Amino acid sequence: MDELSMPNSSAGATQTTPPAGPPTPPIPLAELLAREELGLRRIAGPADADLLWVHTSEMADPYPYLLGGELLLSAGVLLTDPDHYVGRLVEAGAAALGFGVRPVHETVPAALIEACDRRGLPLLEVPPATPFTTIARAVWRLMAEARHRELRRVTRAQQALATAAARPDPVPAVLHQLATQLGGRAVLLTARGQEVHAAGRRPDPEAAGALTRLARVVARERPGSPSSATDTHGGTHLSAYALGGGEGLVLALATRQRESGDHTVAGIAVVLLSLLAAPHQGADAAGRSAALVRMLLGASPAEVAPLLGSTGPWTVIHARRTDGAPADALTAGALGASLGTALVDAERGAGEAVRVLLGPGPEPDRIAARPGETAAQPAGTTAQPGEHAPEPARPMSQPGEHAREPARPTPRPGWTLGASAPTPVTALAAADALAARALAHARATRAPLTVDAPTGGLAALVPPEQAAAHARALLAPLTAPLADTLRCWLSLHGSWDRTAVALGVHRNTVRQRIGRCGELLGADLDDMDVRTELWFALRQT
Repeated sequence: MDELSMPNSSAGATQTTPPAGPPTPPIPLAELLAREELGLRRIAGPADADLLWVHTSEMADPYPYLLGGELLLSAGVLLTDPDHYVGRLVEAGAAALGFGVRPVHETVPAALIEACDRRGLPLLEVPPATPFTTIARAVWRLMAEARHRELRRVTRAQQALATAAARPDPVPAVLHQLATQLGGRAVLLTARGQEVHAAGRRPDPEAAGALTRLARVVARERPGSPSSATDTHGGTHLSAYALGGGEGLVLALATRQRESGDHTVAGIAVVLLSLLAAPHQGADAAGRSAALVRMLLGASPAEVAPLLGSTGPWTVIHARRTDGAPADALTAGALGASLGTALVDAERGAGEAVRVLLGPGPEPDRIAARPGETAAQPAGTTAQPGEHAPEPARPMSQPGEHAREPARPTPRPGWTLGASAPTPVTALAAADALAARALAHARATRAPLTVDAPTGGLAALVPPEQAAAHARALLAPLTAPLADTLRCWLSLHGSWDRTAVALGVHRNTVRQRIGRCGELLGADLDDMDVRTELWFALRQT
């Protein structure tokens, strides 16, 4: 009677319905032979083989009972034609044959050794003192140890990938970590095979071409495309996975070897990259598309604002990577997702800041600072580590309207942010300029976030029309670049170095411009009263 000793794996199964249970990592034959207490000896066939389980059979033809990958154990009770017997084992996909000597056969038959050598089936001699059940137990222990190693490896990889996904540049970071974990090449490709990001050692041109072709197989450009595919090219293992989100992106991998757990690690990366590469897919996409179409056809921002989920107030944010690296569309999209908005502009060209449009927060957790982060200051001050900002003044609601809490941007690791005060949709152009100034101030002061201050205090007591008229008259002699330099210099308390950093010019240029401002205005800029009046005027422009 046949007996399955290891029914835990579906790998290599020839039946229609594979056995239940998780797949078990294969065990190299060499590891089993290294167990000296078993006394096993390979006497024929190749040395390399992977064991998926152990099966014991004394039938003349055990083919119907094999699934593939087994170490078949037999004492040769009904062995009459060794060549036919070995041929049937090879057809069934058996990994190796263990032949027990005594009491049926004193030695392993020479015809059996010859057949195994000829057909490439590893043949092991099992000594009389080693029961078949002892061999099965040894294989089970080896499989349990391999499974434990695989789980530990997958857990470490999962933690490393999750940490990479929290970086300011999450998509390149995840690809780099994935390439490190798998010891190969990880590439993010478009449906047409264009490389978006890549990490790891580049394979040879032929393997790279094969990888691109494999990626097109799973790219979801047509119905019925598979979600994943694998191939081998010249000893390089290739695999491709379609990402979710409808963007047609594909994760392609090229590795020199394929280890147990690689597919699971790649699956974790696929989930993370799907979320990072398409963070804004959802029901609001139709509203954004409709708003874009209407604006292109001549509608005003006030008319299309409701299609974006709110009429306001809105906050404009300018952002730059803290390390100075450029931000691509995927990285900028991840920033927008962390701020809770899909309205991100990262296509302004090299050297330009990322712009984000943030609507009012519908829920309290949308506007709260994360643990360990500093709340944003809406009154013209800068969020410093360890400090908490005061609550901003709530905008007054109009009769019949429901007052909504303005969204409050919070610092983001790896980013420097400048934000405008919450503003109506009709004043977004002015808010964009204020956000740019706030970003320059944040970079000059090395603060993670600066929020432009709305006019308040004593300045708010002067009627806006009169204040604007006075500002225009006072600042009339200054050109726009001089006025911007003076505003920045005053906001940084007269610091030449910080103003130079904020404006991206040499400190001597700042001195020359400020000196010119003093000459044109006919004023002593070292006088605090003069500075105060000029600051008041500049705040009106």
